[in-house]
Amino acid sequence: MTVNPVKLSYSSQDFNEQLDRLLAWEGVSDEEVQHRVKHIIAEVRARGDEALVEFTRRFDRLSASTMADLTLGEEQLQKALQTLPQEQRRALEVAADRIRNYHEHQLQSSWSYQEEDGTLLGQQVLPMDRVGLYVPGGKAAYPSSVMMNAIPAQVAGVKEIIMVVPTPDGVINDMVLAAAAVAGVRKVFTIGGAQAVAALAYGTQTVPRVDKIVGPGNIYVATAKREVFGQVGIDMIAGPSEIMIVCDARTDPDWIAMDLFSQAEHDEDAQAILVSPDQAFLDQVLASMRRLLPEMERKKIIAESLNNRGIMIHVPDMQAACEVTNRIAPEHLELSVENPQALLPDIRHAGAIFMGRYTAEALGDYCAGPNHVLPTSGTARFSSPLGVYDFQKRSSLIHCSPAGASEMAKVASVLARGESLTAHARSAEYRIRK
Repeated sequence: MTVNPVKLSYSSQDFNEQLDRLLAWEGVSDEEVQHRVKHIIAEVRARGDEALVEFTRRFDRLSASTMADLTLGEEQLQKALQTLPQEQRRALEVAADRIRNYHEHQLQSSWSYQEEDGTLLGQQVLPMDRVGLYVPGGKAAYPSSVMMNAIPAQVAGVKEIIMVVPTPDGVINDMVLAAAAVAGVRKVFTIGGAQAVAALAYGTQTVPRVDKIVGPGNIYVATAKREVFGQVGIDMIAGPSEIMIVCDARTDPDWIAMDLFSQAEHDEDAQAILVSPDQAFLDQVLASMRRLLPEMERKKIIAESLNNRGIMIHVPDMQAACEVTNRIAPEHLELSVENPQALLPDIRHAGAIFMGRYTAEALGDYCAGPNHVLPTSGTARFSSPLGVYDFQKRSSLIHCSPAGASEMAKVASVLARGESLTAHARSAEYRIRK
């Protein structure tokens, strides 16, 4: 087993075409998946808890008879935290503190200003009432995702965070429950899949309806989130994990190889990209990857990811590297160079930017502080990391004084009549001082 990522040269005439082909990822579910998801959602809407228990028994192979069998309270979450090995508990608490501290800087406040005539304009910023957090279960256990999704909501002031996590064959991950306790979650339902998304979006007799659903999941979860969007808010429809590393050839090749592995090990569709102006360095990193691969627990997944979607790009200089970065708009970008600050003004599109040789992307996944829920598949061109602002909503404030209403009404009248909206015009005109 070896790795053979595609090698590209920026100077090739067909570079852009080759790159586009390698970046392409079709994550849209097929008609069969969509049909199943629509059926599940319709059943949960129609039959509530009954359908939810039925689907959970079928898909997760559980013997639950009522929702009480699928509900965990705060006491059980705290017990998971208290019984966790001390080293793991300490790691969760340190990571949670760092994540919370970072996100507290994002908190937005209401504001207003008053014009000379006494008119007040502003914005009222309030937290959402209730959000739902989807957490993958079974073999895919991510306590870090619990904290990254729940803590910003908690900082925003969300009153209630409802967590759903499937427990196939009854397997419960204590570290996930402990992370929920640390992050301020007080209620958990051990349900998953499209049925859990439907329950959160529409509510059942037991599961309360939420305002927004966040958190990663499989193709059924992603399809269900897309289906219920509009009924509730969602964070994003995420694609496979991505990492792009720009290196000046002065970082240890083994470090770079392992950083590429760190994302490739997520799944076979993950994408790892290395960009450098030094061809010899690219070859050194490839040699490091081939030497280190046998040591990896998930070597088969890493190899498939790198062989199917891995890319090594030779560029003439760092300016070209920045151009390629903006074209790709990667989820994770490592600037493993001597002076990353110098490149920063030229980087317009990236989910998260890891600066310097010592800033491994893996640190951001767990405990650096910034959120690891990031835009993928080039959506960093118009999307941002998950944050406190995703759990706040804003209302515009307008309080007109008599004088201000009179003056604005004159303008509104002209514009409304220009649009042939007579009622609009007359509504404004009633406020004009005689």
